[in-house]
Amino acid sequence: MRNSFMFSTGIENSYPTIISDGKKIRVDELEKTNFYNRWKEDFGLVKEMGIKFLRYGPQYYSTHVGPGQYNWEFADETFRELKSLGITPIVDLCHFGVPDWIGDFQNSEWPYYFAEYAKAFATRFPDLQFYTPVNEIFIAATFSAQYGWWNECMKSDRAFVTALKNLCKANVLAMQAILTIQPEAVFIQSESSEYFHAEDPSCRKLADFLNEKRFLSLDFTYGYPVSVQIYNYLLENGLSHKEYLWFESNYIKAKCIMGNDYYITNEHLVHTDGSTSAAGEIFGYYIITHQYYSRYRLPVMHTETNFTEPDAVKWLKKEWANLYRFKQDGFPIVGFTWYSLIDQVDWDSALRNNDGNVNPLGLYDINRKVRPVGLEYKKLIEVWKDVLEGESFGLHFIY
Repeated sequence: MRNSFMFSTGIENSYPTIISDGKKIRVDELEKTNFYNRWKEDFGLVKEMGIKFLRYGPQYYSTHVGPGQYNWEFADETFRELKSLGITPIVDLCHFGVPDWIGDFQNSEWPYYFAEYAKAFATRFPDLQFYTPVNEIFIAATFSAQYGWWNECMKSDRAFVTALKNLCKANVLAMQAILTIQPEAVFIQSESSEYFHAEDPSCRKLADFLNEKRFLSLDFTYGYPVSVQIYNYLLENGLSHKEYLWFESNYIKAKCIMGNDYYITNEHLVHTDGSTSAAGEIFGYYIITHQYYSRYRLPVMHTETNFTEPDAVKWLKKEWANLYRFKQDGFPIVGFTWYSLIDQVDWDSALRNNDGNVNPLGLYDINRKVRPVGLEYKKLIEVWKDVLEGESFGLHFIY
């Protein structure tokens, strides 16, 4: 991998299913943001911004149309355009949903179908190097199977463990499949960085448990041994010892960059009744990312952040300061991402409501007019890229 700091943004392409007015519907952020009609314009904005890396992938649910069946028409067009513009994709293969024929994340056959899809994608686009096989596994499992918001809409620890197991297995199998086609592939695990604060001493036991549970998606992905408490929790909720050992013997840590997503909603207060609520920014990106780095010892990329107007510029400067301090202290930080390029829609309800509410989170607004944070990010890239280009990032892969 070339020694180039990865300034990036992303095309928000979530597509979970939800229950709306008693019916199951698909939430497609590309449709809500009019990307299907304006994708060439949007890619041009990435180029105009001076951004060389873009988190983007085809909508998995409409591309993987059946076992061994794929519709590559839109992917062919979009990735051809990115290549012509000199923009390097960080390929987003699964973003919070699966095709209707799969069902949901409770389907134990899905990881094998997904690995076939990943291999087929890599075969069709063999020159692509950077991948996020499954986006934010912990959030996908929590929102779908613990909170009951998306996809299977279940609310139990057993459903959560099943979804988590299947998502992580799909992630690992996809990495293995891609490497058979593209041996130089690099995998960037975009994962939500969480922390749980105890409101008072009586909440410490639950907070401690949740602060171990938050690591599970990366523990499985990287083959990291869990504590006895977490192991018992997994066994009690349907994971077998054999399944646990599978992750220990199949991980691909050597080709990975640990992507940490940090938002103001990522820190939580644990209350005496067992509930949690948003805590706001208490520790911040530096401290929480350091916790994740200390556990896995991998190169780090800040893979998602944003904030609403009018405070987006202030947030960008704060996140960048945290990231650069992390680098100055000798840690291997290799990239930064403002997510996303265009305003998002209905994320104020975590996509649970199909209201069409535009969330002012993008570098550009929903009408493709640059926001103040877009101007600031462009300036940040311009003034820092040459400085960072000449510095060492500590990027190394552990074999």
